[in-house]
Amino acid sequence: MNFKIDNIGRELSDVCPSDGWHCSHFFYSFDRPRLAAMTSSQKEMGREQWRALLDPGGLDATARMQLGLVSGHKADFSLMLMDPDPLRIESVHQRILSGPFGVAVQPTYSYVSFSEISEYVQSVDKYAERLTRGGEDPESTAFQTKLKAYTERQDRMNYQRLTPDFPDWPVSCFYPMNKWRYPGANWFSLAFSERNRLMAEHARSGIKFAGKVTQLITVGIGLDDWEWGVTLWATNPEHLKQIVYDMRFDQASAKYAEFGPFYTSYLCGADHILEACGVC
Repeated sequence: MNFKIDNIGRELSDVCPSDGWHCSHFFYSFDRPRLAAMTSSQKEMGREQWRALLDPGGLDATARMQLGLVSGHKADFSLMLMDPDPLRIESVHQRILSGPFGVAVQPTYSYVSFSEISEYVQSVDKYAERLTRGGEDPESTAFQTKLKAYTERQDRMNYQRLTPDFPDWPVSCFYPMNKWRYPGANWFSLAFSERNRLMAEHARSGIKFAGKVTQLITVGIGLDDWEWGVTLWATNPEHLKQIVYDMRFDQASAKYAEFGPFYTSYLCGADHILEACGVC
């Protein structure tokens, strides 16, 4: 069974973020010599546990789960999990390591965070104020129509920011990032209005990729070494290259951003991971 927060005598409300969910990215490699030393029966037990544990539709699955085959030497496979309960997420990781394949699985990287609504997202009230400043009559039908449309759009977007459905697109990329604190390039010393302007420019660059790339930004401040984690999903890997390249010319990135390692994964199921990695 999946270990949960109530197993240690706590309530979910004690650990669940007020709005979003916990999110963890895990990356692992297989130890080939240890795999080679396993017997056929041990491998069969491992496959059975593996399939059950990493089934997104399983009874003990986290609210969101996605597996990927990692390109390059940094890892063999990736696992992205989201849930209101952080121990439910951690339990999946620990059960991989304690299961039959555990002796042959080596964690190579992880990032712990949770989802949030950015402070730079314009609220409905702020949008209404903007319409009013632009000369719109708050009592007019046009004003109310625009406000209703924005509210509905915000509801959909906030769902995807906080409790997203993972897209079934073929490729994903994850990287952590910070904002600089260097003299002359200290993001946190800028006025909010200036930070908001720079992030609006950044968003305009990204919106060109609608239908090709979608993203999730999670916050790791106080939880992990990097301040934010960026997960991108794309319909083709060339779109990952292009969006990251284009957005690095925005001042928010060019002057103020520091990027960590990039992990590219091709999304697939648990059995495909074993097949691709030669775990037969």
